[in-house]
Amino acid sequence: GMEEPGLEAEAQQLPLGCGAGAAAGRAPQGSERPQPLQASVSNGGDTDSGNELVELKVIWNKNKYDVKFCLDSTGAELKQKIHSLTGLPPAMQKVMFKGLLPEEKTLREIKVTNGAKIMVVGSTINDVLAVNTPKDAAQQEVKAEENKKEPLCRQKQHRKVLDKGKPDDVMPSVKGVQERLPTVPLSGMYNKSGGKVRLTFKLEQDQLWIGTKERTEKLPMGSIKNVVSEPIEGHEDYHMMAFQLGPTEASYYWVYWVPTQYVDAIKDTVLGKWQYF
Repeated sequence: GMEEPGLEAEAQQLPLGCGAGAAAGRAPQGSERPQPLQASVSNGGDTDSGNELVELKVIWNKNKYDVKFCLDSTGAELKQKIHSLTGLPPAMQKVMFKGLLPEEKTLREIKVTNGAKIMVVGSTINDVLAVNTPKDAAQQEVKAEENKKEPLCRQKQHRKVLDKGKPDDVMPSVKGVQERLPTVPLSGMYNKSGGKVRLTFKLEQDQLWIGTKERTEKLPMGSIKNVVSEPIEGHEDYHMMAFQLGPTEASYYWVYWVPTQYVDAIKDTVLGKWQYF
């Protein structure tokens, strides 16, 4: 078949807005002046003046854009133009000119004149995403705030484990002393499901290993965002402790019955105050 790829490509390069009439694309480059009105030339005798330009000031987000735009283009086409200037998708634009700009009417119909100020209200997708944190995260934060009022060990999720009592193989605790980490794993503790858990500090690999009967999680120290701990009521020589493994409180890994003498060493080792002695 006789294909002419040239025409195809040319059609796609017409400028947005006044590129509707084929003649517009052939104007010599840089001719910003409105073409003389020659109604007799336009085909089919419609009295459409085709490419009369109007100068607009588009104002968005403290930015001003000087735009020359076709008077016979619609509000919807102007939104496309604004999109190319601001990156703001048309669906998220509120375009104001003496009220909300109608998408289906042309600028001529709504009497836009040279120098008209067009106000645009709207946020880019990135701004919107930054503001709308997922609901559940926000709710968790609220819950966390409410929970802070009472000691952690009275909260239901923690009571479930603590009410089992001390593990039979709990490590002895030493009050009033801060000891460095032992070279053996810390064992004899429970996790939040009441399973036995032990902590191994692999300093040479900069990892914390959390071991249960089922498996061992090997966590880089740097991936742990925070360590919190609180004495267990009635057994103040033991702490409950959590390692924060993700962005919210939901990602805390709880460990119960940590001997008090190791609490500071664990925090400092994991959070990197002093790695080696």
